[in-house]
Amino acid sequence: MPSQTSADHVLAPPEPLPRVAVGGAAVAVVGAGLVVSRGDGLAADLGGGVLYAVLVTLLVALVSPRRRPVVIGAVALAVCVLVELAQLTPVPAALVEVWEPVRYVLGTTFHAPDLAAYAVGAALTTAALALARRDRARRAGLTRPSG
Repeated sequence: MPSQTSADHVLAPPEPLPRVAVGGAAVAVVGAGLVVSRGDGLAADLGGGVLYAVLVTLLVALVSPRRRPVVIGAVALAVCVLVELAQLTPVPAALVEVWEPVRYVLGTTFHAPDLAAYAVGAALTTAALALARRDRARRAGLTRPSG
């Protein structure tokens, strides 16, 4: 069996993110989000926004675990921004009237500071996913030697 070259490492598909760990993290974030949503004030609102973006980023990673973390984070941030901008229309509020739990997914009121919270949450999660993937690849012997 031929040994692997550094080109093999570059051309090989990235090590997928472990779905069980990502899914478990998503469940934990939902729990934290429900706790934070009971709070009042700007800190609770921004904390909820950060957690929302973390959750969306984890869900994108669950759907597409082989994508690079930066792509996962960019897609997640785009989804968050689109959901926030949709709140400028009457659609999310109308959907909440039909089924109240939609409020947790779509919200009802545009709040510009949420956009910054989403960027923070997506960036932090993207960094965590990149570190997890690098660690997983290193343990599997798929990283290039340094030096």
